Amino acid sequence: MARRTSFSGPALVRLLARLNDTDVRGPSQSPPDRLSHWLGWSDAIALAGALGGAAPVVSHTASSLNGTQEYDRVHKALSDLIVAVNAPAPARHRTRQPPAARPGGTVSAATIEFSTYRQRYIALQQTMETRCTDLRARLRKMLASRSSAMARLAAVDAVMEQALNEREFCVLARIPVLLEGHFKRLKQAALDHEVEPRLESAGQANAWLNAFHEDMQNVLFAELDIRLQPAQGLQAALTRRP
Repeated sequence: MARRTSFSGPALVRLLARLNDTDVRGPSQSPPDRLSHWLGWSDAIALAGALGGAAPVVSHTASSLNGTQEYDRVHKALSDLIVAVNAPAPARHRTRQPPAARPGGTVSAATIEFSTYRQRYIALQQTMETRCTDLRARLRKMLASRSSAMARLAAVDAVMEQALNEREFCVLARIPVLLEGHFKRLKQAALDHEVEPRLESAGQANAWLNAFHEDMQNVLFAELDIRLQPAQGLQAALTRRP
């Protein structure tokens, strides 16, 4: 039976803890204390400059861009990619794909490897990083054109993005490793039961793989939520009434 986590943090952490049967407890330090360990001295100087420097010069450039529309467009595009991540390949390419890339027929668990899913996950991570970073930059540009106060907020966000980018990359890069452990446990359980013909005759041979597909999608959606949080904050600031 999976352990219950006492941690009420991000959905991504709770989901990974459940899939890996891990008991995760909340951090002992407060967010400001943890942040102080993540920021180097150069980051602290840049942040202090953004917070206490002269008010940025605001350029009121006319634009037809809408922060909410920009956010929704990127969110939908990435959500669609996640939904389709394990969809069957087009028929003309299907014969060249390994079994894991062809969810539709029944195949032995022994022939399915995690490497295909690792490639898919990492490719989607790279796409999410690029599009979320671009969105964040566009929203900062819109925010900076509103007022000096909003321009300062955009400057602070730019500093924080630069300061935390490497740490975020290292943390999120661990997700495929954790997913692989979950994949191997499901696969081994399927292999243990393949000797029983009644399971295959009941059409349950690929049930474990379907479950993994769903878990992988849920993890991707949870990661997307985390990656979009900074842009979500900027978008919320754009919708505030002056």
